[in-house]
Amino acid sequence: MILLCGPAGSGKSTTARRLEAEGWVRLGWDEEAARRGYLGYPLPDGAQDDVHAAVQERLVGLVGEGRDVVVDTSFWQRALRTAYRELLAPVGVVPTTWYLRVPWPTLLARVTARTGSGPDDVVISEATLRRFVTGFEVPTADEGPLVVLDAEPEPESDAAPGPGG
Repeated sequence: MILLCGPAGSGKSTTARRLEAEGWVRLGWDEEAARRGYLGYPLPDGAQDDVHAAVQERLVGLVGEGRDVVVDTSFWQRALRTAYRELLAPVGVVPTTWYLRVPWPTLLARVTARTGSGPDDVVISEATLRRFVTGFEVPTADEGPLVVLDAEPEPESDAAPGPGG
């Protein structure tokens, strides 16, 4: 059980698709949001909770079947990562958080290249990305098992606020 964690543009969906190709079940938060008619950010009040509830319900079912599952969402708040851990604790599953640590220039380039072609390609502004990065709570080992995956280094560019680059 893997919780993919990183801001927009960090490569979560690409990583999740690689795992999916190896037989993992990929639960994409953006796809669940799109199924519910939410195609942009920010979502209306209450919508995030509804989407997480649907993902969590499916997650519990899949884990109960013994499936390997990767949850593809930003997990930008420690409290959200904790909620998913607590959800799985009664069934004895301890998820590993994979934090995709990506420098600002890479995040910005990836998000700028988005075309809106689907739920994993939502166009967001640079200002929105900066808010995402500024508010991002970097996971730590005291939360539970943690793997940090670093992106390839990029040339220096304008610094952005907050963690992740």
